Amino acid sequence: MINTTLCYIEQDNKYLMLHRTKKKNDLNEGKWIGVGGKFEKDETPEECLLREVKEETGVMLTKYRFRGVITFISNKWETEYMYLFTASDFIGEITCCDEGDLEWIAKDKILELNIWEGDKIFLKKMMEDNNFFTLKVVYEEDKLVESIMKEY
Repeated sequence: MINTTLCYIEQDNKYLMLHRTKKKNDLNEGKWIGVGGKFEKDETPEECLLREVKEETGVMLTKYRFRGVITFISNKWETEYMYLFTASDFIGEITCCDEGDLEWIAKDKILELNIWEGDKIFLKKMMEDNNFFTLKVVYEEDKLVESIMKEY
């Protein structure tokens, strides 16, 4: 089991997206995702969020919201608990990322990108309302076979 964070930074009705093209043996190779990564020892979700965003984008978040918890189950990968955030303010300039290319994408174009089917579910939810939610997605190989969402 691994714990991760994922953040979608918002600006001018766009999300900052990471096109994963540079990292070797990347489970997300070729996919578009938000920014984030794995927890380090003894980190809280917020500490992981702030560190990962700084490492991948060069910016320091100043305003962010905890949006939900996503549980990824797969017959191919280790179970992952992902803490999902959005952010609306930051300090600094976006820099290059060693895991892929960062690009501002209009929210109404996000679902047209090469993204995981499970990601489409939580992205739609985030764009529809601000309610906290949990989502369980189950994959067999790369195919989404089940999803269960609960809103709070």
